[in-house]
Amino acid sequence: MAGSYGKAARGLCAMAGLAAALYVIGGCTAKPGGLKSLAQGQMKSLTVVDQPAPAPDATFTDAAGKTHTLAEFKGKAVILNLWATWCGPCVLEMPTLAKLAQATAGQPVAVVPISVDSDENRANAEAFIAKRPPLPFYSDPKYAVAYALKPPVAGLPTTVLIDAAGRVRGAVAGGADWSGADARKVVEALEKPA
Repeated sequence: MAGSYGKAARGLCAMAGLAAALYVIGGCTAKPGGLKSLAQGQMKSLTVVDQPAPAPDATFTDAAGKTHTLAEFKGKAVILNLWATWCGPCVLEMPTLAKLAQATAGQPVAVVPISVDSDENRANAEAFIAKRPPLPFYSDPKYAVAYALKPPVAGLPTTVLIDAAGRVRGAVAGGADWSGADARKVVEALEKPA
């Protein structure tokens, strides 16, 4: 009896081990949870678009006054941040976006902060960004990009996440820490095709 009990126990252990191995293998080969699974920690306010659509073609300008569109960044993961100097959470968040830009330098990632400050406050916004290298200065005082997004941006700061294929995949409303591991996981997910 003891011998048959031992064989049965070994058999159950072997089956449990096989089940565990299959579970681990399945977990490694299953399709990842995508952006939704990354809405945690500093990215807890991340909302994900169910059906990604192309980024809008609204225009904005750089420090030299040259016109740009989001299509210019296709092929890169784009972290599009809409902000203003009069927005307290925007001001607090901006250094973390600068750190993200530094950490991803040379990678297919573009951190694109677009100021919605009025033309009268543009010089102040430019000076603010100049103190946070390597961030570039972009301006959109008429909120063209904010209104062109679907749904339109409702508050500041809002960070819109655009994948390397040029599709809007989600957004983070309110300030967040873009310099940490949670944000880096989001950026890495945007670099890969969905």
